[in-house]
Amino acid sequence: MTANHSLNNQTPQTIWIARHGHRYDFQYPQWFETAPRRYDPPLSELGLQQAQELAQRLQQEYDPGSSRLTIFSSPFRRCVTTADAVADRLQTKIYLEWGIGEWLNPDWMTEMPETASPEELQAEFPRLDLTYQSRSHPHYPEIQQEDCWRRSGETARYLAHHTRGDLLFLGHGATVLGMTQGLLGYPVDLHTACCCLVKLTRDGGDWHLELKGDTSHLSKTETQIRLN
Repeated sequence: MTANHSLNNQTPQTIWIARHGHRYDFQYPQWFETAPRRYDPPLSELGLQQAQELAQRLQQEYDPGSSRLTIFSSPFRRCVTTADAVADRLQTKIYLEWGIGEWLNPDWMTEMPETASPEELQAEFPRLDLTYQSRSHPHYPEIQQEDCWRRSGETARYLAHHTRGDLLFLGHGATVLGMTQGLLGYPVDLHTACCCLVKLTRDGGDWHLELKGDTSHLSKTETQIRLN
């Protein structure tokens, strides 16, 4: 994918921002003790179901193969798996973007988290397009949450400005909030449950918030909302 560097704020555009599905280690905390990549869990069975329900929701907006929606995903497996459910239904590609990746919080992780290589992920998720180079490459640690918000917000603004058509950003609890605030330009009170959905629209002007962490498309949501 090559970025389109023409101005993109004079035509109608919709941005969807979603969080990954329910994590395997939320259901089985002991997984963390022996996992080879402790900070990169897969989805739980509930998370896989949520990903399909998110995909069904977005399929109501776009015809499969229409190429109207560009999907950017955090490189963490839980996000790529969720994004793949959408991409499979819409018959489109996925691009990996570290700028919308997990908050590198030293209270959660003791080092820069290891993720699967792009090539390994592509072998499992063929809709990944590795011709795109990530806009951002964050560094561990990000001490303050505001650091993560700033990084993800700047990434979202850049990609919205340089990509034609509508976008789906598939991120994490903290980066869903950071991207939303970064696009709107002001703080928002947002509950970022797993597979929640944010919708922002604009038509030649400022962004407008139409969905604020919506979960009405999900048959089951978690009762405890965690950011990571």
